[in-house]
This record gives sequence, structure tokens and C-alpha cells, in this order.
Amino acid sequence: MTATMERTTITERLVPSPPVRLSLVRADSVPGLLDGAWWPRSRDLYRELPALTDALDTAWGRVTRVTVNPTHWPVIPRKVRVTGHTVHVGWFADEQDQNKLIVLSYTTGRMDLLVIPPETDAAAAARLMSAAAAPGGLLTASRLMADDEVREGTETRIREEDWETDGGAGSAGRSPVELLDSSRGR
Repeated sequence: MTATMERTTITERLVPSPPVRLSLVRADSVPGLLDGAWWPRSRDLYRELPALTDALDTAWGRVTRVTVNPTHWPVIPRKVRVTGHTVHVGWFADEQDQNKLIVLSYTTGRMDLLVIPPETDAAAAARLMSAAAAPGGLLTASRLMADDEVREGTETRIREEDWETDGGAGSAGRSPVELLDSSRGR
């Protein structure tokens, strides 16, 4: 039995990415620990880095290397093709904050960005992007994330307490008249 295989050529196509969700500290502001925040749409660096580098290449300088902490990235490619060039990707497990992305450029230097998890709701992401882009910020990426989680937990607890005092779970299946009577002590 003979098997025949046809030769095929695979051509690489860059798929257009949706607009990047990025906030940066103004260039003329006081330096801080972070230079801004990036909110990717997924945990796929092949898919997410081209949009980020396109935005940064234009606004900041040609991106040549990116480093991440592998905690939140299931696959870390060694290289990612972006518009007009290739970006080298590295990782540091213990040396780099798990919520930070470091961007390097031969011409401009280094930029540290808070990485907001893709599953973060829009309100929390907006708060984090604003905090990370504040001039002279002294909080690390992980500290910003932890502070926001505490804030979110406090707001949730307060909403639940308000819900309970306004009828809440104990009112399920009861009519408005029964609820009114029970609130008057009848």
C-alpha cells in the first residue's frame, strides 16, 4: 500500500485585533512604580500582544521584548510576530510581579504595566486603569489588585446587608402585605 502526501504551504496571516485597552501615565508626569495598565481580552499572548505593541510602537517606541510572570499565562511563546517586526517574550516566575507586564524598547527603555485580568468587570477595570495611570503612584501591580479586591468585597458586603435589611432573603415567597405586617411586628 502506498500513501501519497501533498505538499502544502502554510502562510501566516496576522488577524486584526480589536482596539487595545490601555491607559498610560502622561510622559511629562512624575514617575511612579507603574507606567499604566493593560486590560487584555484573553490570556492568549499570541492574540493579545500585536494590538498592544501596535499602540505602544506608535505612542512610545518600537517594542522589542516583553516579560511576564507565568502565573496567569497558560502559554508563553518565545516570539510573537507583530506588525513589521517580531517581539521576543520572556518570563520570570519569582522575580516579576504576577500582575505586571514589562515592555522593553531598544530606543526608549522600559515600561511597567499592570495587567488587569480579562474576566474583570468593566467598573473594576476602569478603577484599576485609572489608579495605575496616576502620576507618581507608589503601589505595585499586585497591591493595586489586592486593594481593589478588598474594595469590591466591602461594596458587595454592604449591598448584601442593604438587601437583607430591605426584605432580602427572608422575604422570599411572601406578599407585600405580609412583608409590611411583619415589619410592623404583627
